[in-house]
Amino acid sequence: MQLWVGLGNPGPQYAMQRHNVGFMAVDTIADVHGFGPVQKKFQGWLQEGRIGSEKILLLKPATFMNESGRSVGEAMRFYKLDLSDLTVFHDELDIAPFKVKVKQGGGHAGHNGLRSIAQHLGPDFRRVRLGIGHPGHKDRVTGYVLGNYSKAEIDPLSDMLGAIASEADRLAAGDDTRFMNDVALRMQD
Repeated sequence: MQLWVGLGNPGPQYAMQRHNVGFMAVDTIADVHGFGPVQKKFQGWLQEGRIGSEKILLLKPATFMNESGRSVGEAMRFYKLDLSDLTVFHDELDIAPFKVKVKQGGGHAGHNGLRSIAQHLGPDFRRVRLGIGHPGHKDRVTGYVLGNYSKAEIDPLSDMLGAIASEADRLAAGDDTRFMNDVALRMQD
């Protein structure tokens, strides 16, 4: 069993913000792979399903970004999962928009959701880093990540989310390199 967590902030006013692209990714995976109904559990929203031969739990913490670790920690303890079973989908300033990179462990680079999870569980979990690009100056970061995607960005955003969901079987099987390559190839079409 694996736990895949999408990071974001709860509430319709945040739905289209760059900071919520982790929520968007797990929602798209759930839709494409026919996951079960949403259950309110672990201070968040949980859906169960299968991707390939793997049982996957999708979790969207409802705790706001900076408290994500509370929700994730609860689910991890309940299911007695190891950090090797955890994958976190999140926005990444240091990657070009709509590029997808997978990384095992590491720091939080100022991302409060990652910081919270690392404080609760340690840093050695897999991250699916969803590029949002950098606004150019650190003073503009907060407004940028909490800003909505523009109309011009909706099609590439949809393409990226669709590619992630379509190639999720590679991620479930632990083939991170093939996942990244296949997502990149789909994005070129």
